[in-house]
Amino acid sequence: MDKKASLEADKTPQTSSEAPCTTFIQLDGKSPVPSQFRTPGTFTITRLQSPAGLPDRITKLSPVPALLVSISLKSLPSSRYQVWTADKLIPTSFVHPFRSNVIDFDSQPRCWAGSAFDYVHYSVPRQGLDDIAEDLGFGRVNNYRLAVLEDDLVVAQITKSILPFLGRSDAPSVLALDQFSLILGAHLIQQYGVVRKTARRSNGGLAPWQKRRASELLHENMHGRIRLSEIARGCGLSVSHFARSFKTSFGTSTHQWLIQHRIDHAKQLMSQTSMSLIDIAIQSGFNDQAAFTRTFHQLVGVSPGRWRRHYIGHFRT
Repeated sequence: MDKKASLEADKTPQTSSEAPCTTFIQLDGKSPVPSQFRTPGTFTITRLQSPAGLPDRITKLSPVPALLVSISLKSLPSSRYQVWTADKLIPTSFVHPFRSNVIDFDSQPRCWAGSAFDYVHYSVPRQGLDDIAEDLGFGRVNNYRLAVLEDDLVVAQITKSILPFLGRSDAPSVLALDQFSLILGAHLIQQYGVVRKTARRSNGGLAPWQKRRASELLHENMHGRIRLSEIARGCGLSVSHFARSFKTSFGTSTHQWLIQHRIDHAKQLMSQTSMSLIDIAIQSGFNDQAAFTRTFHQLVGVSPGRWRRHYIGHFRT
């Protein structure tokens, strides 16, 4: 993107070139826009805003086989929005908020928006989708049906859940993004994949040693920089199988388990030490005190400072 455009990339910690990432791009309405928009070869979430629209159509490209999932966040008149696949113009109507497009990158999708727009784009590699499909008991998914302006309530809801975190300093960790990609991927396979069921999947949880190993790895990587694939490998399971078995065993996802573990660790530090809240926040895996305070209040119902004062006062009386 032209350097005159306002681009803010989320500072998501990454452990490798294959780590998922999020990006928030805000065009200023004056900068020239490239004719091609290239995504990384991994799962990505990109929010793209423009107050003036695009002067010409953009071709979207991926270095690996992948699906492009695009969700509008605001309405667009039908006369100001066009989509092409394989150089064929797709009929479109008025764009309502949270309508979805699902298009294979192999068809070289092109789009044009002639007025202000706000979109979230997901780039979902086919390799990850194939792994999920195998674990779900489907055969190989060779094709995905084209969807344009689909009223997909699932994609709309999960987009609403991730939207507040795009562009923030405490962007989702790679562990959270891994978990998010599994949820989105499973839905895409079942809703848009041309599939046939081949086997029943196991609904069992983790073995005792796998539960211990997963807990150890999460505790050792409290900041969430570890990939879901690394934990799954440590338990001898595929990513999708591990994620499902972990939730069966613990009743929550790895990301939510880790968040609760951070809060429990912070409570221990607040009750047993005189450390400052900023130091406790960092030692408990949060990027800063603001993120710590926000998450603590959401889960506990009060601020960390108030919780600490109440705890100390309770044990003094």
